[in-house]
Amino acid sequence: MEGNPADFEAIGNRIGFRIVEDSSARLRLLWQGPRFPAFLCLGIALLLLSVSVPIAQAIYLNGFASRAASLWYFPLMNLALIAIAFYLLAQQRRIVIDDAARIVTLTKRRFPKTVALTLSYGDIENVRLGMDQVYSGFAVAGSSAAQSFPVPSLRLSLKGGASVLLDRGGARRLKELGEKIAPRLGLSLEKDAAPQ
Repeated sequence: MEGNPADFEAIGNRIGFRIVEDSSARLRLLWQGPRFPAFLCLGIALLLLSVSVPIAQAIYLNGFASRAASLWYFPLMNLALIAIAFYLLAQQRRIVIDDAARIVTLTKRRFPKTVALTLSYGDIENVRLGMDQVYSGFAVAGSSAAQSFPVPSLRLSLKGGASVLLDRGGARRLKELGEKIAPRLGLSLEKDAAPQ
């Protein structure tokens, strides 16, 4: 085993991998960042361009003594929204199960670094469909403290007691994914109702 399984724990409740390649030699799964907030930020930034570009030009031509200088924050806000959008779009997770090399590789790309975990088939004890306790978020405006609730999860249990989170989401989808992964590893899918 190369890497740290704790690097692949997710704070959020759902990940949602999709199958990119499913051949006899390899199974590749991919998750590409939170798309909705990324495209929302990008859309707002594009709308603000109609205001930000003229303000930036006026400041460039007339300096900070002009009336447009009081609106300096529009171009800055526009740049911040574009940076947030590209940061969110750059996030990615990959799972590659390579039957020829008999290894499972998990990769998490989060700008500016990439983290990888490589497991041989011998390191994996079982594929487990269970429940994780996930926190709902921060307490807001006088509400009670953040609550936890169970969410179905798919994990690889490793020899030595550690486990690696593969995915969280709907139980039916995770069961289908687990039934696709477990036979490739020469294991059966085990179900556990107890929260982890």
